[in-house]
Amino acid sequence: MSPPDWFGPDIADRYDDDDDVRFTAEHLALESTFLADIAGGGGRALEFAIGTGRIAVPLRDRGVEVHGIDLSEAMVARLRAKRDDIPVVVGDYSSAQVGGVFDLVFLVFNSIGNVVTQDAQVTTFANAARHLRPGGRFVVETEVPGVQRLPHGERFRVFRHDGNGVGYDEFDRASQTMWSHHVSFDPDGSARRRSLPFRYAWPAELDLMARLAGMALEQRWAWWDRSPFTDTSTSHVSVWTKLDVSGP
Repeated sequence: MSPPDWFGPDIADRYDDDDDVRFTAEHLALESTFLADIAGGGGRALEFAIGTGRIAVPLRDRGVEVHGIDLSEAMVARLRAKRDDIPVVVGDYSSAQVGGVFDLVFLVFNSIGNVVTQDAQVTTFANAARHLRPGGRFVVETEVPGVQRLPHGERFRVFRHDGNGVGYDEFDRASQTMWSHHVSFDPDGSARRRSLPFRYAWPAELDLMARLAGMALEQRWAWWDRSPFTDTSTSHVSVWTKLDVSGP
């Protein structure tokens, strides 16, 4: 799990100003509609890595009761300044507990990769299942590992290069880890670099983690618009259902 200082006050204060497409009003409407449909009308949802409420706020506006877990007190403070009707537990979402059971648990924006060991990712799936009612769903949005797009022997892949900054990923195939490096330019011409570690996992590996937690794959899409997932997709939105094992 990423330590909270990687998402401390400096990042929290400008997090909502990110120019990624996933921060636009159009995208927030698309993603929150998808999640509201999965949660059901009037359902209860729990977001792992809720942050500043990028998705939690529009989802709450759609009538879903939203709770959250996040490790960063600074990010949670930004959320609480916006809304007082979204309870949040400050803690590690791979183990922290929230009272009650939920129709939906979700972890988006590549945040499953912030859990940087396989054991901790398995524990995260188990924690999601622990919070779900039988038949409830766990939704994860993440990239298909970008290492597949690297030439053999290469370690670096640039994903952004413009007047605002440079972004590049650094891969270590042996440990199945990567660092995402973000260099931003300030108005005075100075540059800042923020680097975050990730553990990448293939969709089939995540399916096995879900099965170990008592869940089964129900849906997999390339994006929130429910476009088909194919062998050329660069991301996936996966939905696993908690199985009812109580028996007669």
